[in-house]
Amino acid sequence: MVVFRENTEDVYAGIEYKAGTPEARRLIDFLRNEMGANVDPESAVGIKPMTARGSKRLVRRAMDFAVAQKRSSLTLVHKGNIMKFTEGGFREWGYEVVRDEFADVSVLEADAGGAAGRVVVKDRIADAMFQEVLIRPDQYSVIATPNLNGDYLSDALAAQVGGLGLAPGVNMSDSLAFFEATHGTAPTIAGQDKANPGSLILCGALMLEHMGWNDAATRIYNAINATIGKRTVTVDLASQMAGATTVGTVAFGELVAKAL
Repeated sequence: MVVFRENTEDVYAGIEYKAGTPEARRLIDFLRNEMGANVDPESAVGIKPMTARGSKRLVRRAMDFAVAQKRSSLTLVHKGNIMKFTEGGFREWGYEVVRDEFADVSVLEADAGGAAGRVVVKDRIADAMFQEVLIRPDQYSVIATPNLNGDYLSDALAAQVGGLGLAPGVNMSDSLAFFEATHGTAPTIAGQDKANPGSLILCGALMLEHMGWNDAATRIYNAINATIGKRTVTVDLASQMAGATTVGTVAFGELVAKAL
């Protein structure tokens, strides 16, 4: 699965105020007195900004990827049943992009029976999606979702394949793509020849896909799969595999290079 997570809006925009501060009280007073909202005066408060522009940009990029990589489906993941105008807005804006810009290469889930070869577009409630990706992962190829949902889902999915040591990532704008391991620099094991280089290697594969070098990316994916399939892996994966042989960072990388 590939997760496209909006990364500038939602609660991660960082607009929040500590309980009891003048800023929090001022905002709460406005919400209570001007907007009629039922907010406890002692609350900490945060703002969840979400725009059509940001949501559509994300879904557009996810659809571009799904089409270019011949992926089977795109799923909009949201909590719109509760947050009707933010997460619900994300769902509506996503479908607008699909309808207005990708009608010739996509089909809605309800109509998928008669449109072979098109990207099937569906949506799921965020909490239900956690169950879905565990018991029916084959039904979800590309996911597009707001920021917080994407944070949760990406880590949960990484756990299904051995952890963050195998989770590549990219921060992407309209003009720049910056590829990096999602686990960061792993400073606690720096210089110990223990870190799993899989995430960085797979970042390279993602970059090659982004450049249109799909055959080269596929070779890297195959090499990673072959190496792990022989159960000769770094300590993070060995601890989860019966009969595994533990090797260091350098040795694992050399095995992947040999498999290429």
